[in-house]
Amino acid sequence: MKILALGLNHETASVELREQAAFSPEALQPALRDLTGGGGVSEAAILSTCNRTEIYCGSDSGRDQRVLNWFRRHTGFSRNILAGNLYALPNEQAVKHAFRVASGLDSMVIGETQILGQMKHAFHTAATAGATGKVLNRLFQHTFSVAKQVRTHTAIGAHSVSVAYAGVSLARRVFTRLSEQTALLIGAGETIELVARHLAENGIANLIVANRSIDKAQTLARTVGCDAITLGQIPAHLARADIVVSSTASTLPILGKGAVERALAARRHKPMFILDLAVPRDVEAEVSRLRDVYLYTVDDLKSVVERHRGLRRDAAVEAEAIIDLQVVRFMRWMRSLDSVPVIRQLRRELDATARSEADKAVRKIRNGEDPQAVVRQLAATLTGKFAHHPSQALKQAGTDGHPGLKSAARQLFGLSTKR
Repeated sequence: MKILALGLNHETASVELREQAAFSPEALQPALRDLTGGGGVSEAAILSTCNRTEIYCGSDSGRDQRVLNWFRRHTGFSRNILAGNLYALPNEQAVKHAFRVASGLDSMVIGETQILGQMKHAFHTAATAGATGKVLNRLFQHTFSVAKQVRTHTAIGAHSVSVAYAGVSLARRVFTRLSEQTALLIGAGETIELVARHLAENGIANLIVANRSIDKAQTLARTVGCDAITLGQIPAHLARADIVVSSTASTLPILGKGAVERALAARRHKPMFILDLAVPRDVEAEVSRLRDVYLYTVDDLKSVVERHRGLRRDAAVEAEAIIDLQVVRFMRWMRSLDSVPVIRQLRRELDATARSEADKAVRKIRNGEDPQAVVRQLAATLTGKFAHHPSQALKQAGTDGHPGLKSAARQLFGLSTKR
């Protein structure tokens, strides 16, 4: 059995090509049935995300070209485009690639966890479509086990590497319990959306989203379940905010020193954590001089993020060592499959011989022959028949000068080296 991983990702192809190669969720099962139904590919799974489209195949013949042609038909890519953007990884390389992808080592952000869930979903979809078998079932289960081992035994995911997550982590240091705090988010772009999701996941008590366009604020508010206001309403709500996170495209500050001073007075100088993720800054620099205000800018967080990226890169080295060992173990199992047909044939022939001789012995006993003599003869006959071919082969090997067969025979039959 051969394994093949074929596809393209964020390192080999542009977003336009990745979009063209992507499979919609409803197209996955029909595609899998089409790929495995034409002969040559007995097992298949398709992983399709915004950053990659990959096909994992198992086949007896290693029909790489058939899979490549099938992928060309799906994408409409020319041979030239595929030649410059596609990778085709056989056997051991395919196994290692699967382990690295699931462990977050092949992602844009080293150590990200979303890809593991996406791989599990891809495997479930393929299994539901009846497109997986012994090899891919074993490959994906081993892949998930390796990813868990990497997460458990390395710090690959222990350090935040996004500004949004780093900011929320910082807020958790200032406020022990986010479940008792109120957060005001200014802006409605991707960064603020990430911050909102991270705060919600950390159990923030109350969220308020403020944006110049109330429609955009309401859209985000519906996503995370919070209130939406306009920028003009910020002064009326600022005193409620224990945490303020701002990320807009404004060229002028959104929060001035005076507004924050008034909010602090209304709060009776209860501490306020302000995170300014905008460039140019949304919060006047003078705010940092106010007592009871913890003001951080995007530059403050970038140093944290870069340090964490370095820590993840160090952890990735440990993860690669774990993966290399697990690849060796999986490939040992794969190689053992090559012996299965021979073992089955050997057992079939031995069973057939044993049944035939046993039937003869039963007939002799029924005909009145001495059972003890019949059993002894049966044992001698079976010994002679089972030993005939190996004995002849060993004699011929000695004649032909192939001493290696003698050592192999000792290993196969568990023979002592003593004469």
